[in-house]
Amino acid sequence: MSAHAAMPRSAWIFPTLAVLLFAAVTATHYDFTPSTVGLLFAAVLLVILFGTVFAAVHHAEVIAHRVGEPYGTLLLTLSVTIIEVALIATIMLGEKEVPTLARDTVFAVVMIVCNGLVGICIFIGGLQYREQDFQVPGANLYLSVLFTLATITLVLPNYTLTTPGPVFSEAQLEFVSVATILLYGVFLYTQTSRHRDYFIKENADAAEGGAPISSAMLGLSVVLLLLSLLAVVLLSKKFSLVVEAATAAIGAPPAFAGVVVALLILLPESVAAVSAARKNDLQKSINLALGSSLATIGLTVPAVSVAAFTLNKQLVLGLNGQNMVELLLTFILSMLTFGTGRTNILFGLVHMVVFAIFIFLVFVP
Repeated sequence: MSAHAAMPRSAWIFPTLAVLLFAAVTATHYDFTPSTVGLLFAAVLLVILFGTVFAAVHHAEVIAHRVGEPYGTLLLTLSVTIIEVALIATIMLGEKEVPTLARDTVFAVVMIVCNGLVGICIFIGGLQYREQDFQVPGANLYLSVLFTLATITLVLPNYTLTTPGPVFSEAQLEFVSVATILLYGVFLYTQTSRHRDYFIKENADAAEGGAPISSAMLGLSVVLLLLSLLAVVLLSKKFSLVVEAATAAIGAPPAFAGVVVALLILLPESVAAVSAARKNDLQKSINLALGSSLATIGLTVPAVSVAAFTLNKQLVLGLNGQNMVELLLTFILSMLTFGTGRTNILFGLVHMVVFAIFIFLVFVP
């Protein structure tokens, strides 16, 4: 949506409804249970929650038009990461502990983004334009940081000796958290300052990213963005209860909860990325997709680690053998896809097939 267009009603209605819903359940001390009333509440909660997440992304996009690229895409990514951390921490550290949720969600985000979202964007763009171009140096920077972060947080815990099993010791977790934040911070400096041209479409109009909006509209979007993020954080506890009930009702494995959380937080960015691919701006699609993967690992893992350490909860990060094979396949495929600077429908289809395999193996491991 253009920054010049009037603000849609949903952009302020859903954040307002989310705050009102939280106030209502808090005042009445409502506790979700799987019943007719509970199902009705779950439906209302999911609609409001999805709407509020989309509203948050809309306001981030409005602000992004003022600040331009790549800062606009960065703002979108950071906004969604705040929502993700809130949902993961709430479910993982709730009454029914799920120590593997952070691992499952981070892994799901990587698979959904690097295979599902990337595959759909490339496939749709290939159908419409045959081939699409992007900046190879920028893609290589994304992949080098992503592969490193994913390996040290999701694979390395299986092979440390200080503590048995797929967990880091406290010292190891602290060191890895600092390393991931440092690496992500240097990447942001590279993206926004040092090598900003690596992440901008070569033939992009210089004025395209800086569409002017009124100061009043900008201020309103900033307020509503903060309100939307706060509302999602407040409702995350009730959402965690709904996810737990749904997982138990369908007999899904624990990894299902991670996929649900990942899908919720990635949906708005996915819509924006697919829209960009349809407009022949695959560079923006890549910035949104790979940027969200980096932010998920670079920010979510340290934040959840702090929460787990503060509350004295165990944090399981290491993937099982099957998931590590899927991750390795994703790494190799991504290097081939982003190695030439041009894409076509076959690259997209291969990524989509790998994503389908990932989803199938969640339910039939």
